[in-house]
Parts: sequence; C-alpha cells; structure tokens
Amino acid sequence: MRQAAKAPSFKDASDDLRELARLAISPSHLQRVAGRVGAEWAAARDADGAAFRKDELPADYAQAAAQAATVMVDGGRYQGRAEEAGQGVTDPGWREVKVACCQTLASRAHAVDPQPEPPKKFLDPIEAARLAAEMKSRARPASTRARKPTEATPPEGPRGRRRRKKGKRSGPRKLVRTVLASTANSEAFGWQVAAEVQRRGLERARSKGYICDGQRYNWSLYELHLVALGFIGILDFLHLLAYLYGAAQAAGGKGTARAQVAYERWLRWSWSGRVKEVLAELRAASRERGAPPAGCPEEDPRRVLAEAVGYVGNNRTRMDYPRYRRLGLPISSAPVESTIKQLNRRMKGTEKFWLQGGAEALLQVRAAYLSEDGRAERYWQRPRPYARAVGRGRLRQAT
Repeated sequence: MRQAAKAPSFKDASDDLRELARLAISPSHLQRVAGRVGAEWAAARDADGAAFRKDELPADYAQAAAQAATVMVDGGRYQGRAEEAGQGVTDPGWREVKVACCQTLASRAHAVDPQPEPPKKFLDPIEAARLAAEMKSRARPASTRARKPTEATPPEGPRGRRRRKKGKRSGPRKLVRTVLASTANSEAFGWQVAAEVQRRGLERARSKGYICDGQRYNWSLYELHLVALGFIGILDFLHLLAYLYGAAQAAGGKGTARAQVAYERWLRWSWSGRVKEVLAELRAASRERGAPPAGCPEEDPRRVLAEAVGYVGNNRTRMDYPRYRRLGLPISSAPVESTIKQLNRRMKGTEKFWLQGGAEALLQVRAAYLSEDGRAERYWQRPRPYARAVGRGRLRQAT
C-alpha cells in the first residue's frame, strides 16, 4: 500500500514492486486493493469522529504531554470527473481537498523575544519577490496557477535561490507529525480535526498554536473546536508577507525604491507586533489610491491595497508574533504546505481524473504513510472485514 500511495501512478507502483520486490501485481488490481483499504481507513476515521461527537473517543497517546503542539490547516485540489458516467472523463473539474497537519514539538518558552529581527531573506528584494509570488500562486485556483508570460519573474542569478547553511537549529523542533486529508465538507472535516487532537492528546501541551492563512473557513474551524482547548490562533507570516509586499508595490510603484522602503517598514512592524501602525499606513495608502471599481483586475493597485487592508484588519488579533515566539510556537504554516505538496505529487497529473470515492480512498492511504505515529501499522492490526487482500494466485514472484 505504501508504494501505491507514493508512486506517481498505479502503473509506476506496479513496476516498482516488480523491480524491487520481485512481485507481479497488475496496476488495475493494485488500484482495487488501494481503493478498498483506503475506504476501510476512511470508515475508521469517520467512526473516530462519530465517537468523539458522543464523547466516547478514547485517547491512545502513551507519551507525556509535549512541550508544544500545533494544528495547521490548508486546502489543496485534485481533478475530479462525473460519477457513474462510465469509462472516460466526463465533466472534469477541480475538487477541493482539506488537509490538517498536527505536530508535537520540542520547544521552550523565553522571557524575551528570541528573534526580534526578521530573517534577512524576508528583507532581501529578490527573495521577498520570490516568496510573495509563490504565496500568490498558491492562492489562485488550481487551473490558473501556471505563470503567464506577461508576469514579472523575480530575477535569477547569484542572489537567487541559496543553499541553506548547515548549523545549529533554532526554534521549535518537530517531534511527531500526523496528517489528515479529506474530501468531506467543512463541518465534517472540523470534527475530524477535533477528534485527531483529542486522540493524540495535543490539548495537554504547554503551548498550543493553530497556524494558517486568513481564509474565513480556517478560523471558523478554530473557533468551533480549538479555542476552548487553549489553542492560540496565529496568522501564517508568509501569507502576510505576500499581502504586505503586494501592497507596497501598489502604493509605491512596482519595483521602485519607495516600494521597497514601505515593504521593509511594514514587514518589520508586523514582525514586532506593531499591527496598528501597519494597518494605519495601509489604510492611508488605500485612501490615497481610491476605492477599487467593481470588476477591476486583481492586479489593479486599488484592489491590491483594499485587499491588504481587509486581510490585516480581519486578522489583527492573530499577529502578536513576539508573544508567539516567546511561547516557543512557530509562526509559519510551512509544514502543512509541504504536506500538500507531497499529496499533490500523488493526486495531481495531466491524466489524473478521480472519482470522489477513489480520491478519498487514496488520500487516506497517503496520509497514513505520511503520518509518523505508526497509524498505518495500527490500521493493519485492526480486525478487518476481509481475510485476504487478494485472491489466491493473484500475487506471484516476477520472472
């Protein structure tokens, strides 16, 4: 199952098993087995959610409470097709996947801010442009994410991507990650996340953070399920950086020194928790440009500034970054972004159009093997409705 969920396709998984394990199993049969196992795992997940709602879900953690814990939520997409339309691709379209990354961390609290200055790459013009472009691309609908020829590309060269210097790590260190991925609706996914938090005992951690971008649904889930457990809401700093960068370019002129000065000032203020000052200057810049007219393009400076004002204004209570660093909590949702990339490598492709049941099943298998708490092994130990995964004679040594 691990290879079926990790390889780019069932055919590749079949070829890998033939070459590496000398096991001959056809792509179609591997797909059927993965679908059945994934459906069983989805049913077990849903049973946990139902038990949680009845206050009957036992916690299965064995370790002492972690120093810190985080829950990070984001969304991905896959290409779906019409149900019960026979073979071939009918009514293709992008469907949503909801993903949660739950982590325990080795961390410690600090009397003072352990990192009062922002990372140099956040202030570097080339790196800032690259980060802002990357975050903006992720926010677009999947079908429009390809870069258009007319878009500005951050300059390459010796100041482009740099190798990360090896050295002593600072800040929180990940201990155990578990992954939830679901095609369910928002309400059902919220209960799945809440059940996972209780099952792992994350609410027992000394410091607890819920980190994500400013999408309204993310914070509805937080307010419904995690506020009462003591989780602190934290706006992902990289998404904020993208809004500040775009607003500075809109206010000062694209690529100008004035824009860079404004961006650096707003970013430093945000890093220091000086949200009121950031919001005041954004509002002043927006008033100077004027209100965006209806139907204006997303690149219109008036719209960019208005959206930045709304984003910072709506999330200003989640931007006390010095406090979060003192508590030993991360301020970036990069782990869930990385998790979505790992899911996408399996789920996305020009020739991949999934039925919802097949997508849900494979997401469960992939998420189980991305999790680091041994859940895949535990699933295999559960009583299962079938005695055998395949019929007799279906598996044979490859010649």
